[in-house]
Amino acid sequence: MYDIIRAPVITEKATLAAGHNQVVFKVPLDATKPEIRSAVEGVFGVKVTAVNTLIAKGKTKRFRGLPGKRSDVKKAVVTLAEGQQIDVTTGV
Repeated sequence: MYDIIRAPVITEKATLAAGHNQVVFKVPLDATKPEIRSAVEGVFGVKVTAVNTLIAKGKTKRFRGLPGKRSDVKKAVVTLAEGQQIDVTTGV
């Protein structure tokens, strides 16, 4: 389960989503929605109502004059049941 949930996403947009009972995590590119749901429920002990995923394609950048590419990242927006919450600022 700890291989599925890599890290919480701490951004301004993710913090605003927390007001709607949503938490955002970085997950592997090959993770499926049922795997993500069971991992979040198992690790944090909460009830998940929905899982939405997106893949952010890596940007092409230049480093020391040479072209390079950032890695693709898959994010999972997990919606929790009413009354449930996850504090991502503390460790697991």
